[in-house]
Amino acid sequence: MKTLDLSDCRDAITAAFPGLSTAPFTLATAGWDSVAVDVDDRLIFKFPRHITAEKALLREAQLLSVIRPQVSIPVPDLRIHAGPPLFSIHEKLKGAHLVAGDYGRLPEDARQRLGEMLGRFYAELHRLDSARMVAAGAGPVAPWLTVDVVRAKALPLLKNDLRARSDTLIAAFAALPPDPHGVTYGFFDGHGWNMAFDHAAGRLNGIYDFADSGFAPLHQEFIYSNFVSPDLTERTMSAYERLTGRAIDRRRVAILTGFHRLSELAELADDPEHAPEMVRNVEKWAGMAEL
Repeated sequence: MKTLDLSDCRDAITAAFPGLSTAPFTLATAGWDSVAVDVDDRLIFKFPRHITAEKALLREAQLLSVIRPQVSIPVPDLRIHAGPPLFSIHEKLKGAHLVAGDYGRLPEDARQRLGEMLGRFYAELHRLDSARMVAAGAGPVAPWLTVDVVRAKALPLLKNDLRARSDTLIAAFAALPPDPHGVTYGFFDGHGWNMAFDHAAGRLNGIYDFADSGFAPLHQEFIYSNFVSPDLTERTMSAYERLTGRAIDRRRVAILTGFHRLSELAELADDPEHAPEMVRNVEKWAGMAEL
């Protein structure tokens, strides 16, 4: 894995784009896979730390070149600088994350507008030609852990009442028949941390981070907005139904939401830094779930 800091990234960027040498540079994120740098509050550069991240960045650029002309919400215009070092560049989508507390303060018209936008966005993505998306590099989304592993790893970390309820949820998940709408290409990451939201205007300015997009059962698309609010999920599903004529099974979405959170907990059960947060996510699910 490459060791990259802001100074390394600045040197690489200014070598390729000397006109940016006097611009302000800010470290946006320094994750395990990539380092992202904000330049002049208008450009985002991403530097992959290892070969897997490099391949994912190249794939994301190819996918976005197909997606961008077909969707109504702005997405990054990701361009690749081959280097060395290899990095991407795109104009910054202005806005901040949208989390539960922020959504709760939005007026009714802003909530409805957001739900309509997301419903249309998913309808547009699901209309994309599957063969074309495969040719652009799309594959299956990362699988969740199995029922047996989730039971063994997640349930022991929960309190008795929540453990029993989660065990019932796992059984409901195991009993689900195949998705009635089959598998589709989609985003499958539509939580508020991937949104550029203008809080002053109450409007979504864009969606980003398509590296994990791919093919999955259609109902799975609608679970991630529950990290923001079940109200947003309901508005999104209703808008999607009006646009596509497809009926979305609310109970299936609720079961998928719960199992996804338990799967994430099981995956990080042995991580003392992140496991408590995953437990809180399960607790939040339990507080809103109606199965």
